Amino acid sequence: MLPVKLFTDFIDLNNLFGHSSKVLAAVSGGMDSVVMVHLLKSSGVNFGIAHCNFQLRGDESTGDQEFCRRLAEQLHVPFHTINFDTLKYGADEKISTQMAARNLRYQWFEEVRIQSGYSVIALAHHQNDAIETILLNLTRGTGIAGMHGILPKNGALVRPLLFLNREQIKNIIAENRLDYVEDSSNASVKYARNKLRLEVIPKLKELNPALEQTFEKNLQHFRELEQLLAHTVADLQKRLFVYQDSEVHLLLDELKKLAPQKLLLFNLLQAFGVNETIVDDLIASLDKHPGRVFETPSYRLVIDRGKLIISPVDCQAGGEIRIRLNDRELDYPGYKLSILHDDSPLIVKNNPLAVSIDTDLLIYPLTLRAWRQGDHFYPLGMRGNKKISDFFIGEKVPLHKKNEIPLLINGNGEVIWVGGYRPDERYKVSKETKKVTIFELMKII
Repeated sequence: MLPVKLFTDFIDLNNLFGHSSKVLAAVSGGMDSVVMVHLLKSSGVNFGIAHCNFQLRGDESTGDQEFCRRLAEQLHVPFHTINFDTLKYGADEKISTQMAARNLRYQWFEEVRIQSGYSVIALAHHQNDAIETILLNLTRGTGIAGMHGILPKNGALVRPLLFLNREQIKNIIAENRLDYVEDSSNASVKYARNKLRLEVIPKLKELNPALEQTFEKNLQHFRELEQLLAHTVADLQKRLFVYQDSEVHLLLDELKKLAPQKLLLFNLLQAFGVNETIVDDLIASLDKHPGRVFETPSYRLVIDRGKLIISPVDCQAGGEIRIRLNDRELDYPGYKLSILHDDSPLIVKNNPLAVSIDTDLLIYPLTLRAWRQGDHFYPLGMRGNKKISDFFIGEKVPLHKKNEIPLLINGNGEVIWVGGYRPDERYKVSKETKKVTIFELMKII
């Protein structure tokens, strides 16, 4: 007899899909997927079968495909199939054959699901698969998320056989005399998962014959711990994250209080692309290294004036544009620059984003760019030369904002104006000025 009641109870308990849902069953032809489709059929579920031929085992792959076609005909359900050149795809993408097959099948399953109106994709993973996944994750290194094993539901992917273990599936096959096909590659220990299945797990079962049941209880504990951590992190985000435009600010004193610090900090910052190495370095820098900068592919994290400031990378570096004599309006990252030539010695006042410069002192082409190490100028109203970096410190410019400030550079390499802050004393309008050029920056929001 098929365990139909246990099957439907598991589906309902985990809210895998509704009674009127249309289900796409991923079927290899092996024992697991064969049991799954017979349970779907016996439960009255509206489903279709999808089979991938990865063309990795010659006639055996073709035989599996034909078996699944006949199974669909026998059960009177729709059949979807596709042939993949898996080796070519793996070579083109520079990934392993296993990873290539995984990517290809999941992409195709989702295409079929959408095009044919299926609600979910049913996969035939069972309890032993979950055990193998945890052991693999532990071997490779994992956080709490890697300990929850295979989830019954993940988006459109559902796994309605997770209430069964491998021995139970074998018994169902034998008792119901169900036909299936055996993948010869399952006997090869060159694959890590097979090595665990064939060599490691049997040894563990010698220590604990009820290994599957024990792991199922452990999985539940791990899932609950993961939920607890997620709730804790969500509460911390509400309390600690201060949003300013596109930035996130966190007080260092609050980060120092976190306990356990590394676990919570990693989960707080994970969305910004940080890894464990960055978290370790960040913790080491909380008391010792003001001004430390950490970068991920999409974000920059800066320790500055008692805060950790996180900002998107695309907002960091201003580019570099050339300004020619006849230019009147130009785009610069975050700004629009307008240029006005006037025959009177007009001085712009009360607008830090505009400056009047003696036209006769300009050497074209000019440049508008971000600051560089070694840049210096003669700040208007001050005596002597000053490094731009020191000027920023004096003006209390946050570290992560420095690269956003545009500098107007003369053709001879001298700084004319630190945009929004101060022009150079050498280029100010004086009694001898006959003509001025007015540069005005307008922030783009």
